Amino acid sequence: MNLTKQHWLLIGTLSLLTFVLGTSEFVIVGILTDLASDLQITNAKAGTLVSAFAITFAICTPIVMAITNHFPKRQWMLGLIMVFIALNAACIFTSHYLLFLILRMLTAIVTGVLISLAMVVASEVFPQAKRGFAISCVFGGFTLANVIGVPIGTSVAEAYSWNATFIVTTALGCCALLAALWQLPTLPKQARGSIAQQFSLLIHPRMLMAFFIPALGFGATYAIYTYLVPILKSMQIAENSISLVLFGYGFISILSNILAGKIASHNGIGRLRFVFLIQSVVLLSLFYSTNFFTLGLINIGLMSLMAILLTTSTQLYLIDLARVYQPNATGLAASLAPVASNVGIALGSAVGGLFYHNVSLKSIIIVGAIIALLASLLTTLSYRLDRKQKSTT
Repeated sequence: MNLTKQHWLLIGTLSLLTFVLGTSEFVIVGILTDLASDLQITNAKAGTLVSAFAITFAICTPIVMAITNHFPKRQWMLGLIMVFIALNAACIFTSHYLLFLILRMLTAIVTGVLISLAMVVASEVFPQAKRGFAISCVFGGFTLANVIGVPIGTSVAEAYSWNATFIVTTALGCCALLAALWQLPTLPKQARGSIAQQFSLLIHPRMLMAFFIPALGFGATYAIYTYLVPILKSMQIAENSISLVLFGYGFISILSNILAGKIASHNGIGRLRFVFLIQSVVLLSLFYSTNFFTLGLINIGLMSLMAILLTTSTQLYLIDLARVYQPNATGLAASLAPVASNVGIALGSAVGGLFYHNVSLKSIIIVGAIIALLASLLTTLSYRLDRKQKSTT
């Protein structure tokens, strides 16, 4: 089935929304030093704005999704986008660290809920065969935020001030609101389940298993990616060329996002068994290829290509499992993939750092490869349980 004009316009609207949300979330890294100077705090303390955002996102998103699961999605999303605009506008005029921290934590909650709702809309509106493509486009907005949005926001801060960056995110939010007013469909109201019923999904063994698939997948990448700059320096890459390599890494991730949609289009979770195996081999080969300039760069490009192939398949898998085990909690299930990715990033970075500081820089490459192998084993187990359940029904 081909997508209609309305389908394409909705894809554009949801992708624009995630681009705006991603730019607002990630741009803080590029303006951290200027922000610290103006707020009269250390760079380390300014870094808590990043960690507080991630922690708030991970903890509060599932809770808010469970409580508001029965809300009319169109009206709820429009209201949240308006709150997002107001929070970004408030950041323009903030000169106190504590107030700025509170505004960023509130923005984290709004961001997490809006991303989850965008995934639910994409999974419900589009035909079965096109769901993977639609969700990969929605994720693509986040990818573009890293590759394009953050550099633009950082450049604006360098040319004017960090306040100007939030003027840009506020203006982008207004654009997203206008597009949403025009294109967001009215979806059937979901039956209201109790909070206890919805949270029972979080302790269901199959959901826990599915949750740790993306957590391990992202953990494998970030055990290495977190320390990619030291790896590049060990390859004798010049300081002024490292940013170019990182830009290339981000650009390749756009292709990875497109491929993620194709993988998810048919039996995505079955295909991920082999994706994680290939990822493990690609990461392990870095142990040797980083001894050579050209070969090492090619290998790092392959690492980027493998990095987010899991996103669309795992997002759909969590929603589909929820429809089987707790149909009233699909909104909550949609929030679990972003949370799992944040958990994986945190764990991968922490484990990688532990081995980096206590063993060696190259040891983190082996750690990443082992985590990818564990992701493959867990995916295989979950896939076999699915097949077994289908054969008995």
